[in-house]
Amino acid sequence: MRLERRTDLSPAMLLAAPLMAVAVSLALSGLLIALAGVNPLAAYGQMVQGAFGSRLSISETLTRTTPLVLTGLAAAVAFRARLWNIGAEGQLYAGALVAAWLGHSLTLAMPAALSLLIIMGAGMVIGALLLLGPVLLRLRLGVDEVVTTLLMNFIIILFVSMMIEGPMKDPLAFGWPQSVPVESDVMLPKLLERSRLHIGLLIAVGAALLIWLVQSRTVFGMQTRAAGLNAPAAVFAGVPLSKTLLGVACISGALAGLAGAIEVTGLKGYVTLDLSPGYGYSGIVVAMLAGLNPIGVVFTALFVAVVFVGADSMSRALGVPSFIADVIVSISLLTMLVALLFTTYRVRR
Repeated sequence: MRLERRTDLSPAMLLAAPLMAVAVSLALSGLLIALAGVNPLAAYGQMVQGAFGSRLSISETLTRTTPLVLTGLAAAVAFRARLWNIGAEGQLYAGALVAAWLGHSLTLAMPAALSLLIIMGAGMVIGALLLLGPVLLRLRLGVDEVVTTLLMNFIIILFVSMMIEGPMKDPLAFGWPQSVPVESDVMLPKLLERSRLHIGLLIAVGAALLIWLVQSRTVFGMQTRAAGLNAPAAVFAGVPLSKTLLGVACISGALAGLAGAIEVTGLKGYVTLDLSPGYGYSGIVVAMLAGLNPIGVVFTALFVAVVFVGADSMSRALGVPSFIADVIVSISLLTMLVALLFTTYRVRR
């Protein structure tokens, strides 16, 4: 038995891969739910009801979708060029910290819209800078960026902890470790009144469309795909590999930093250590389920958000542990990897 690369990979097969991965992951997770003494169909029905059953649940699901789209895009852009950015979680927190600092201290006489642009831009810049370092280490010294970006997460989160316990601690938080709040004038407008849903969702979807256009319609997009498919061949064909990877690093890190800035200015208003329940790591699952397609990232981010929001409702209604959400998402990643294997290769005797 051997694996043979397919030469007739169809769009339908690429679309079926994530659907099959999700179906298999739900079936396997259903076995665990059944072992807990609950009907899996009833549990999944309650999960959907919890995610879409009311105006509040829909708004919460879409609110949770927003950072997942941006961190999913950060992973998809980097992975497309075989740049393994595992540091989106730290880049998100860094963008959030900068946004909180500027949102609190930015007192210049300027319109709120311009202040928001400065805050978002600063979050993107700090996210990009944090990824440029590991990429330069890889290009100059051959250091594996998986290790450096992963370890940077812990360094950045510890730095954020130091700041919100020290220089940026809110004196009105009664000792609770949180940063100073941003001014109300620089909070993102709401999409729905009496909800937490804000226009950050539109920004995230717009970013996905922009990334899709760049990857499919520009020379830089072609260069990133070439670098990901075969770096030596791309260099032989004249692709400036170092410049391409640095450009990819800037975009990927900026997207993760933007996610943090949007979480602060759109939702929280300040920084705490539980700002992200693992959005940076979940973004990797989102990107892989989408097949690294920017448009697909929007839909897979929505799926992951449904799982997380619906699992809380399922836990309250049926007593199933809410950790089943992490199980579903993790199994989805594993089944997607298997699906990609069999869509890329066929088994020959």
